[in-house]
Amino acid sequence: MKRKYFGTDGVRGKANTHPMTAEMALKLGAAVGQYFASHEGSKRVIIGKDTRRSGYMIENAMVAGLLSVGMDAYLLGPVPTPAVGMLTRSMRADLGIMISASHNPHYDNGIKFFGPDGFKLSDEAEHAIEALLEVEPALVEATQIGRAHRVEGDRTRYMEFAKTTFPRRFRLDGLKVVIDCANGAAYRTAPEVLWELGADVVPIGVKPDGFNINDNCGSTKPELAQRMVVEQGADLGICLDGDADRLMIIDETGKVADGDQLMALIATRMAAEGKLDGNTLVATVMSNLGLELHLESKGLKLLRTDVGDRYVVEAMRAGGYNLGGEQSGHIVLRDYVTTGDGLIAALQFLRAMVDTGRKASELAQVFEPVPQLLVNVRYKAGSAPLDANSVKQAIAEGEARFGENGRVLIRKSGTEPLIRVMGECTDEALLKRVVHDIVAAVEAAG
Repeated sequence: MKRKYFGTDGVRGKANTHPMTAEMALKLGAAVGQYFASHEGSKRVIIGKDTRRSGYMIENAMVAGLLSVGMDAYLLGPVPTPAVGMLTRSMRADLGIMISASHNPHYDNGIKFFGPDGFKLSDEAEHAIEALLEVEPALVEATQIGRAHRVEGDRTRYMEFAKTTFPRRFRLDGLKVVIDCANGAAYRTAPEVLWELGADVVPIGVKPDGFNINDNCGSTKPELAQRMVVEQGADLGICLDGDADRLMIIDETGKVADGDQLMALIATRMAAEGKLDGNTLVATVMSNLGLELHLESKGLKLLRTDVGDRYVVEAMRAGGYNLGGEQSGHIVLRDYVTTGDGLIAALQFLRAMVDTGRKASELAQVFEPVPQLLVNVRYKAGSAPLDANSVKQAIAEGEARFGENGRVLIRKSGTEPLIRVMGECTDEALLKRVVHDIVAAVEAAG
């Protein structure tokens, strides 16, 4: 059954436009609160957010809905998404909520949900919550209305936890690290953790004003951090996104390494230590073929899933695997966290640098990628370009031209009105021609 409001990562849209309105947030708060209040438990919910101006509106509306069905709300303020997952479980909450649109511009916002185990909700839970949106909420008696609490200090609980994932025998003394927090949720936590571990920290993207989140900074716009790494003579650059659940690594020369390279490094190191469960890395269909070939050369396996870190985590839990992620920089280290965590993944890279004494450039390029091209095509609301015969024909022709030397992957974004056209081929010139032709067909149909 297709979900009406939930996408690949919660509910998301343009702020103050359906479904990201105060009215909808109120209804959603009541529905999700009613769903979890019907279970045995303390009826407690924790709420984090990033730095978007619209977060205040959505937070207050959601709190009203939650309280109206008897939930007690604990407001964390700006914290990374993985902190919400970790604290939901740590604080014995029935529900965790993160208000964020991740890497999207400030004018978008979203709502992500975590169950009492700290993991994102299942499809079944989301279907049940959507069904509750269609009926009047079961409001509690006046004496049973919940309370809201502004929580202080829980940011530091997450910071201390993050530091425990870095071996105590290691220090970051002598390393200069540029950290780009995208003017987002980790603008205080990430620089402080790195400094407390001994690094000489050069922070950027740490002055949020409600509108500059992900604005020419962060993991999707690493150019500023690249320039700062070179200018400052830094040993490493770390770029987080708006809610700090993904990252990109920049070596000392200014070159960017994506999630595939980082997963390759961590997987091979974990396998060498006998700590990679099932000798398997879980990644999505978007990961480069070069990653798969590299793992095979090491006797390791790559298990692919649909796009979305929640599907990666579901496969990890089902198969008993402890490492997974996405090319976009979501890295899930299940021994520590329940979702992607940019800071903790970065600490694993720093651990490798300290442990080996090697430069970032010697660690960040683990395998030679097969040429890959991804183009995002924005389409008009209400249109369905992937249903057009002209698009279907262009895709079929592209696959035929690639043959066994490449692949085409076309998908609709679950969070934005975009069609993602990805091609991968050993012949780079052919790759560009095929992707160009499919993009042209999608643009004409959208």
